[in-house]
Amino acid sequence: MLIIGSRGSQLALWQSRWIAARLSELGVETRIEIIKTTGDKITDVALSKAGGKGLFTKELEDALLDRRIDLAVHSLKDMPTSIPEGLALAAVPERADPRDAMVGAPLDSIEHGARVGTSSLRRAALLRHRRPDLVVEDIRGNLDTRLRKLDEGQYDAIMLAAAGLKRLGWESRIAETLEPSQFCPAVGQGALAVETRSEPGDEALAICAKLDHAETRAAVTAERAVLNELGGGCQVPLGAHARFDGNGELRVEAMIVSPDGRTLIHRESSITAANAASGGAALAHELLATGGAEILKLVYG
Repeated sequence: MLIIGSRGSQLALWQSRWIAARLSELGVETRIEIIKTTGDKITDVALSKAGGKGLFTKELEDALLDRRIDLAVHSLKDMPTSIPEGLALAAVPERADPRDAMVGAPLDSIEHGARVGTSSLRRAALLRHRRPDLVVEDIRGNLDTRLRKLDEGQYDAIMLAAAGLKRLGWESRIAETLEPSQFCPAVGQGALAVETRSEPGDEALAICAKLDHAETRAAVTAERAVLNELGGGCQVPLGAHARFDGNGELRVEAMIVSPDGRTLIHRESSITAANAASGGAALAHELLATGGAEILKLVYG
């Protein structure tokens, strides 16, 4: 039996149960161990101000290294690009919808001065870029908590990941999905990550590798290469999205936006799957050379 480490939120448990079901199809028995992460414990501070990397992954990774669990299931967008020694990204299953979603009202129909909630520095910056008249406020809590806060009137609209809403059966709450060309998603958004120990012969590594989806792996490799070149953290006003075009090439676009929304740098390129990592890194250097470096100075101080 393999022990799956998971955060305790509704969405995290849905994701872990989905992985458990895929493993069951392979004839593997599992059980889920709930582990509370630093990000779960911080409820009164904006994530962009909490500091550090791996707010939602470190405790799960510690449990892997201590052999208390055999695999951990993450939202890939929560994973820093640097994986601890002794661990491996064993599988990236086929990606769900990578887009951001507006809940409450479509973005362009929200009244001037309305309050829009998000916990993402990237989303906040993009909202200020597109709609500088809005009041963008931080919102914390799991998906159900954020929806409740919206329904209570604390916000006029909120922005969330479309994938999470769809996974939990709340697709009907989506007022608008925002296309990546306009609202470039977070690196890895919509994808799951299965992390195991990396040692040769590790049972979980060998089994979970069967869940890997080659096209999704190539796409997120390019995206994570962009992030890695720009600092590797999860709380940067950066978006990157890669997808295969009809010719078998990866179309990668990336953007970095100043926290106040005034400056946005956007670049895109076509690369081969084999060059996903180097192509993503090259695109990051384009961003840096055309104004991205100045924006990062504002973020990192």
